[in-house]
Amino acid sequence: MAVKIITDSASDITQARAAELGIRVLPLTTVFGDTEYLDGVTLTSGEFFEKLIETDEPPHTSQLTMFQYEEAFREAAEGGDEVVCIVLSSKLSGSCAGAMAAAEGFGGRVTVVDSENVCIGQQILVLYAVRLRDAGLSAAEIARELEAKRGDVRLLALLDTLEYLKKGGRISPTVAFAGGLLSIKPVVAVVRGEVSLVGKARGSKNGNNLLTRFVEESGGIDFGMPYTLGYSGLEDGLLQKYIRDSEALYRGHTEELPVCQIGSTIGTHAGPGAVAVAFFRRT
Repeated sequence: MAVKIITDSASDITQARAAELGIRVLPLTTVFGDTEYLDGVTLTSGEFFEKLIETDEPPHTSQLTMFQYEEAFREAAEGGDEVVCIVLSSKLSGSCAGAMAAAEGFGGRVTVVDSENVCIGQQILVLYAVRLRDAGLSAAEIARELEAKRGDVRLLALLDTLEYLKKGGRISPTVAFAGGLLSIKPVVAVVRGEVSLVGKARGSKNGNNLLTRFVEESGGIDFGMPYTLGYSGLEDGLLQKYIRDSEALYRGHTEELPVCQIGSTIGTHAGPGAVAVAFFRRT
């Protein structure tokens, strides 16, 4: 009996990467106007940002349904396997409730884990699950370990613009305008499953320094666990600048930093130019 790992595209794990890891990523639906796209299947992250930049009407994403989860769980169960399904935070989407309802029909062979995170924060929890699966742990053992460690995951992001928070109604036009004039760069984090503003700085250099300070104050990076950096938009220039500015964080710990392009779930609100880091804090 094998263990199958299932997650959703809010984790920003591409279909190609999922195939390499031997997991399944269920795509959320991204909607631009009247047109629906399957996140990461019929719309890549690059194509998403091209459309985001070109349109005045903000897109939105639709959660996965109970039926979609049932279908994925049944396919695994019919092969005699157990399932660990790692979903985006229940405080950000109803997908978790749908997955848990679907799991009830499989007699304990499907375990749903609320990641209490999203984007690359959710992603590194999935990568930890893959590590545990490859070490031979059962589905129940993997789920228990994920639930024990998810509180140590930290996701921090520096936004380059307030424009898309304004478009999504998250801040007022006045605040966005003033922030633009002052070159305000907000730092956001996932705190207890929700996205929260934790700081702001003037200019990208100060923003990078603030992001680095928050990484240190969060407990520092456990380099023995999965970690990754992320960027939103069509190019990673601002991420590369952050890496140079924060070199002391990584020097001597790793030869190559894993990098991920952020997709539509967070990209809708962050807009292009965001820089993010996800890691397990040192305990």
